[in-house]
Amino acid sequence: MIIVLRKTKQIFIDDTNLFKKQLLSWAQYSSDVVWLDSNKYSNQYSSFDAVLALDAYSSLTTDFTSAFDKLNNYKLKTSDWIFGYLSYDLKNDLEDLKSNNLDFLEFPDLYFFHPKKIFFLKENILTVSYLSEFSHLIDDDLTIIFNFLIKKLDQKPNRLNIRQRVSKDEYIDQSNKIKAHIQRGDIYEANYCHEFYSTGKINPLETFNKLQDLSLPPFSVFFKNNYHFLLSASPERYLKKQGDLLISQPIKGTAKRSNDSIEDLKLKNDLYFNSKERSENVMIVDLVRNDLSRIAQKGSVKVDELYKPYSFEQVHHLISTVKAKIKPGVSSIDTIRASFPMGSMTGAPKISAMKIIEDIEVSKRGLYSGAVGYFTPNDDFDFNVVIRSILFNSNNSYISFSVGSAITSNSVAENEYDECLIKAAAMRKVLEN
Repeated sequence: MIIVLRKTKQIFIDDTNLFKKQLLSWAQYSSDVVWLDSNKYSNQYSSFDAVLALDAYSSLTTDFTSAFDKLNNYKLKTSDWIFGYLSYDLKNDLEDLKSNNLDFLEFPDLYFFHPKKIFFLKENILTVSYLSEFSHLIDDDLTIIFNFLIKKLDQKPNRLNIRQRVSKDEYIDQSNKIKAHIQRGDIYEANYCHEFYSTGKINPLETFNKLQDLSLPPFSVFFKNNYHFLLSASPERYLKKQGDLLISQPIKGTAKRSNDSIEDLKLKNDLYFNSKERSENVMIVDLVRNDLSRIAQKGSVKVDELYKPYSFEQVHHLISTVKAKIKPGVSSIDTIRASFPMGSMTGAPKISAMKIIEDIEVSKRGLYSGAVGYFTPNDDFDFNVVIRSILFNSNNSYISFSVGSAITSNSVAENEYDECLIKAAAMRKVLEN
């Protein structure tokens, strides 16, 4: 067994908000960065409030071909923390599927790296963990971070011209095609997504900070791999493994928020009692239960919460919590194989829905609808769902975000389109100003 030696140091942080800004600003020197932040959103399953991993000691970059086998080998070889992402198009490694739609972002299908430096923040306690051969840098790095001056926003705000890859009329037409599949019995539900895009230059960190201020999401991500950036305000957990326990929290059901407290409560209650939104959520919960049952101990798959309303800065959502216990001998990679891509971003039945999605949608999803997170040295993991996210390729100046909604037999295409605009609002605001 490979033993990876790390040196750790714990420090009390008085002002965590300031320190997080200093830490992430300092991290921009690195070409490999993963920043995960709960924005202090209360979640009983969180292991820490925020974590920063940076500086790749080694890395794995691949397309979908045998991607999960490669990831498993890399994980076993590294035998330590690894951070990275799983793109939606890894579906092609799991099933006889394809991804031939437009792709100007050009992200690899899978990327993970073994960080030299990790910073864990839980309440006011910072735990610094460096690979032993770089541990002599801890004190110097901390001194720089604590004295790091946050630059004021001295550049012009983003004023991009955001375009839609699919017009409203085209969206309605494609939604009706999906409904025709449903009426024929091909599927019960499909998550139909469409892309908003622009070209130009943005400051990734400043754009990310503005998006966080608007959304304060529990599963936010700042990701950087050279010229590829993900700026994510995700509210959704894909899957967490903690020992033999699995936790999935799919989202289905969305309503806008109001500044008027009475109207806002009404919007939340209307969402909760909306039979269409509930049925969408239940279909995905059944899909998740079915996926997890493939690798779970018999009788261990349980639904702890069913379409419970949660409130975020921009929207209300219905979220369910599904738990299961893993069979002995099932690895973390096998667990992900059994449940990826997440049901909330595909539909039911999953394989049929993914085939229809590929034919209907115009843009390759790539990292959108995928997951970002980490594996621990003891085979645990935690991954979000990449939604409410801006993707940026600084090499070709291409900027993109996508939104989607679930199409069912009861869907009204115009209403689904309006829901997409609600989900797109925060990204448009920070990009168009």
